[in-house]
Amino acid sequence: MDHPSMYRNKHVAVLGLARSGVSVAKVFHALGAQVVVNDKKERDLSPEAEELEALGIPVICGYHPDDLVTAETALLVKNPGIPYTASPVQQAEAHGVEIVTEVEVAYHLSQAPMIGITGSNGKTTTTTWIGDLLEASGHQPIVAGNIGTPLCEAAQQATQDNTIVAELSSFQLKGTTGFRPQVALLLNVVETHLDYHGGMEDYVASKSKLFANQTAEDTAVLNWDDPTCRAIAAQVKSQVLPFSLVERLEHGLYIEPPYPVEAEFTGGDAPAVSADDVTRTIVYRDKKGTAIEIVRVDELGIPGKHNAANAMAAIAAAIAIGASIDSLREPLRTFRGVEHRLEFVCERNGVTFYNNSKATNPVATITGLKSFPLDKVVLIAGGLDRGSDYMELKPWFSGLKALVTLGETRSKLARVAELAGLAAVETVEPVEDAEATLQEAVRRAAALAESGDIVLLSPACASWDMFKSYEQRGRIFKQSAHTL
Repeated sequence: MDHPSMYRNKHVAVLGLARSGVSVAKVFHALGAQVVVNDKKERDLSPEAEELEALGIPVICGYHPDDLVTAETALLVKNPGIPYTASPVQQAEAHGVEIVTEVEVAYHLSQAPMIGITGSNGKTTTTTWIGDLLEASGHQPIVAGNIGTPLCEAAQQATQDNTIVAELSSFQLKGTTGFRPQVALLLNVVETHLDYHGGMEDYVASKSKLFANQTAEDTAVLNWDDPTCRAIAAQVKSQVLPFSLVERLEHGLYIEPPYPVEAEFTGGDAPAVSADDVTRTIVYRDKKGTAIEIVRVDELGIPGKHNAANAMAAIAAAIAIGASIDSLREPLRTFRGVEHRLEFVCERNGVTFYNNSKATNPVATITGLKSFPLDKVVLIAGGLDRGSDYMELKPWFSGLKALVTLGETRSKLARVAELAGLAAVETVEPVEDAEATLQEAVRRAAALAESGDIVLLSPACASWDMFKSYEQRGRIFKQSAHTL
C-alpha cells in the first residue's frame, strides 16, 4: 500500500472495530480519507462505534452491506481475525482492491525502527522480554502489536529514538505487502490455525512475510532447531542470526554444553524429567568467532528449556538492534515472565507456586511440566470438556508427586492418573462458587506438597466451564496461593 497520507479524498473501508480498527480509522480520517467502518456485531455490542461517529466517521454494524467495497474503494484494512472468506474481503478481491492489516499501515507511519516477533509458541514471553532488555540498554522500546497496544497507536507515538517491539500473528502478517522490520524473529512453527489458513503452506507463507522485504542491512533471528525456520533461512536476503538449544553454532546464540536432542515421543513412558545437574550457559558467538558467555540458564528469571530458547531469541534481537551485551545480563536474571505463562507466584513454607493458566491444552501442560522435576510437582488441572480423552498426559502423570483435578474434566483426568499408576490424586467436586472450588484445589495441593516441591496450575483445558477466561482463573489461583 501507499503511505496513509496518499489516501486523501479516497475511499478506505475498515473491516472490524476493536482497538486496532478504531486506531486505523482515526489515522485515515485525520489524513483526509473517506473512511467507512463495518463490524458484523450488533450496534449494542460495538461500543467503539460511538467514538468514531462523534468524529464524523460512518460505522455500519450488524451485517456486511453489499456495497461496502466497490471499484471506487482504494483500500480495505481488515481485522486480522476476520477470515478471507468474509463477503467484504471477497468483494475486495473481486474488484482488485488491496487488502491489508493494521501492521502494514503502522509500518508506513512509523519513524522508529521495528522488531517483529512471530512464531507458533512463545511470542508474548519473548516480545515482553525484548522490551525489558531494550529498556535496560536505553533503547526506549514501545511494546505493541498482538500483545496489547495497537501498532498504529505505537507508530504515531514513536520517534526515531524509540524502537517498536511488535508481537505479530500469522493473521496479521498475511495482510502485509511492504512491511519491513529491521529485526525479524521466527521462534518456531507447528501446526495451528489451519482452519483459518486452509493448510500449512499458507500458514508458513504468512509467517515468512515477516522477512519478505528485508535487505542485507536487516537481521533475521531464526530457531536453528526448527526445520521450517532453517528452510526459511535459505530464502531470506537479510543477515541470519540463529539460536539453538542442541547445537554449537559458528555464529549466533547457543547453549554450552548443548542440551541433548529429544527423541520424538511416540508412546510408552515419557522421558524422565528430573533436576538438571549440568550447569549450562547461554553463549553468543560473533562473526569473528569470539564466544561470549552471557548468563547461566539456571540464572534466568523464568524456568524451562523452552524459556532458554525464548531468552536466546530475545538476546539475539537486542544485540541486532545495537544493545550492549553487558546491559542484558541483569534483566535476563530479573525477568519474571508474562502473567499466566509459568508465572512465579510466591513461596509458602518452602513450596513454590507457579501460575500456568494459559496452558489450555495438553501440549501446553506438558511443556510446563518439562520445566520442573516431575517428582516435585503437585499439578492442578482440569476445566472445560471438549471431548478429549487426555491420554497423552498419562506418561507425564506417572512421574508426578500428586494431582488435584477440578472442572468438567476432573473425572477424566483422575482416570488417566489412575491408569498411569499415580496414587496421590484428589478430585475437587464443584460448588456453586467457582472461586471457592479453585481455592479448595489450591488448599489440597498445598497440603500434598512438602518443602522443595512445586504447586503448578497448568489445566490442560480451557476455563469457560467455571471462569470467564484463563486470566480470571489464573488471578484467582494467585490470590488463593497468597492467602493460604
